Amino acid sequence: MIRVLIADDQQLVRMGLRVLCESAGDMEVAGEAADGREAVELAGRLAPDVVLMDLRMPGLDGTAATERIVAAGPRPRVLALTTFGDDDHLYPALAAGACGFLVKSAPPGELLDAVRRAAAGGTPFSQEVLARLVERAVSARTETDPGDLTPREREVLALVAAGLSNQEIADRLHLGVTTVKTHVAALLAKTGCPNRIRLAVFAVRAGLAPG
Repeated sequence: MIRVLIADDQQLVRMGLRVLCESAGDMEVAGEAADGREAVELAGRLAPDVVLMDLRMPGLDGTAATERIVAAGPRPRVLALTTFGDDDHLYPALAAGACGFLVKSAPPGELLDAVRRAAAGGTPFSQEVLARLVERAVSARTETDPGDLTPREREVLALVAAGLSNQEIADRLHLGVTTVKTHVAALLAKTGCPNRIRLAVFAVRAGLAPG
């Protein structure tokens, strides 16, 4: 079972997310937080796999809460929830260590799939969010030309951009997980990207992302 912590200052939203997660069959809601401070406290005490983190909350906001949770260890993974057009909170949350981004208006199936990908080590994000990250040039320009990448690195990069975890990429390309990790490390070094989400943005800008 994937243990989920829901952090949102709106009770109705928390209720909706709880019903959705508990209907999935492979998820259970470990707890609910109404603000960032409570989210940090519950994340440390309940040890969930994934935190669904609203970015706009009173007091300690979702970005600051994300930074504290990520600084405490590799788990849980924080999946940021945002409203369409809320660009001001996206980039700080990215720097804080959120593993992915999802708009609250996403279809239920997309949200549940994003939780599963986050729990598996992937970097899920709504296409609307990725498009805005690219448009606002969240990633710094690099000197790397896509032509510097090997064919295999291009394949791995495309799957990273699709939000797949290392294990999922390994299964798709019939490689070992260690080999995939080596390719991802090489991509991070060659592009100068600090994390997988920045790699996804790089892939889109370079025309190497799927779809």
